Amino acid sequence: MSSETQTPAPRRRLFVILPLLVFLGLAGLFLSQLLSGRDVSEIPSALIGLPAPQTNLPPLEGANLPGLESRSFVGKVTLVNVFASWCAPCREEHPVLLALAQDKRFTLAALNYKDEPENARRFLGDLGNPYQAIGVDPAGRAAIDWGVYGVPETFVVGKDGKIAYKHVGPLTPESARDLLLPQIEKALAAPG
Repeated sequence: MSSETQTPAPRRRLFVILPLLVFLGLAGLFLSQLLSGRDVSEIPSALIGLPAPQTNLPPLEGANLPGLESRSFVGKVTLVNVFASWCAPCREEHPVLLALAQDKRFTLAALNYKDEPENARRFLGDLGNPYQAIGVDPAGRAAIDWGVYGVPETFVVGKDGKIAYKHVGPLTPESARDLLLPQIEKALAAPG
């Protein structure tokens, strides 16, 4: 072979060592994330600490409740739950919402996401209605403004009208007790 076609020895070592260094770097990064103690399943929200999106959704027909309006958030703590009748995890979390509705220190409101009104009414008729207001979002545009990834999701809106917390996924008795209720308590204690 001619000397032009052979790869010099230092270059060959680099081709062997470089992938190993990349692998070790990625492994170190993943290990640091695992050992950080951070909940990797938690999806952060860019809206935390910002005013709740301007929302003016019509009420669910036949529910005899007001729609969802952001101006109603100011001066009180509000939980905004995003649900749909076609959402199986929404059925799972519904008993938790019914229990939360017993606490009259805050308002529990709903954003009904991409749902048929008769299906939403049937869902609430079958399982019970924990909500004091239900806004209908048939096209999902308001949910986009709220940064919704999927249903169910629950937001805590403080007395100042700002989003204080976001819970992605169905609420369980444990997540309500350990995650949601402490955020509600903080929002209730904050100056309005």
